[in-house]
Amino acid sequence: MNEWEVEIKAEFDRAEQARARGNEGQARVCARRAAGIAIREHLNRQGIRPPSTSAYDLLNLLKDDPHLSSDLKLIADHLTLRVTEEFKLPVNADLVAEAKRFCEELLNK
Repeated sequence: MNEWEVEIKAEFDRAEQARARGNEGQARVCARRAAGIAIREHLNRQGIRPPSTSAYDLLNLLKDDPHLSSDLKLIADHLTLRVTEEFKLPVNADLVAEAKRFCEELLNK
């Protein structure tokens, strides 16, 4: 396994552990970090130096990529949503599952 694959797997393992403890907020953070690792690897493959280490910044950057599918743009949008005052997402989405799909599709191109 490549280092980035190990890092992504570790983030998803942490996300599942957080979810099992009832900490959905931490699970979302781990999902977002996994997506950020995938984006960095995606950019590296294109010969582009990632402009930031922040998963949030990279997700926002990728949302403007004209080559990204609308499905992946929607997932990137979900991963950058702010939670409500009740710490809930304003949409009904499983960010861990969406981030897994995002990583798989982005890196299997």
